Amino acid sequence: MAKKVRIPIKSAADIRKMRIACETASDILQRCAKEVKPGKTTGEIDAFAAELMKEAECDSAFLGYRGFPGNICISRNEEVVHGIGSDTVICPGDILKIDVGITKGGWIGDNATTVPAGDIDTETKRLLCATEQSLYEAISHARSGNLLADLCSSVEEHVKQYDFTVVREFVGHGVGRNLHEEPQVPNYRPPGRSPKLRPGMVLAIEPMVNAGTAGVTILSDGWTVITNDRKNSSHFEHTVLVTEGKPDILTARPREATEELLGIKLNV
Repeated sequence: MAKKVRIPIKSAADIRKMRIACETASDILQRCAKEVKPGKTTGEIDAFAAELMKEAECDSAFLGYRGFPGNICISRNEEVVHGIGSDTVICPGDILKIDVGITKGGWIGDNATTVPAGDIDTETKRLLCATEQSLYEAISHARSGNLLADLCSSVEEHVKQYDFTVVREFVGHGVGRNLHEEPQVPNYRPPGRSPKLRPGMVLAIEPMVNAGTAGVTILSDGWTVITNDRKNSSHFEHTVLVTEGKPDILTARPREATEELLGIKLNV
């Protein structure tokens, strides 16, 4: 018999503290995203994130986690997630996935976005739009009484209509005092019985979507995940509180900023 998963429930006091951490993480992510420009290095953006964390009196939730060497994850083009800032120069037409996780007051805030460096081609715009739309589709299911499996499956169902694929080896997760808590939140329907969502559950929902095949490989640095066919990948993430009513996006950021960045109206 499968082991029953115990999903932490946050109290109102917990949520107040976590909201502060999430708002801080969102602010740092948005400010880092504005630094993505051709000619800059990924290491410079990582260093900028470290400065912002010091300014905000918070710590990176990633630095040193299982030995990870970066302050943020910054992944370029075919790199899916867990990229490490380096002397790699950002080129026109690149896309950068920026994932910011911080600890403040003992609580985690975790969020990610994908940012184009200058103009990008139409197909890459479609990839970014479809991925972010799938995130908000999943978030719409984060209501008490809904099945976690329905939230998860909504991501794959959304992106496959564009002939995109979801990464299966890496998934979203519960989040709170720890970076990774129960439950796992894959971007496809998980097998077996699904738990029902309850108020007070907090989920890091993070679609990782590939333009080509779903297969991925970890590079020799032990961290950076790339697509097997070297086609682009896109990643968006929010920390979301399950409620009786409308889901509460704790890492909320203006949607208009993404629309302006991509030059496309997002259909959500």
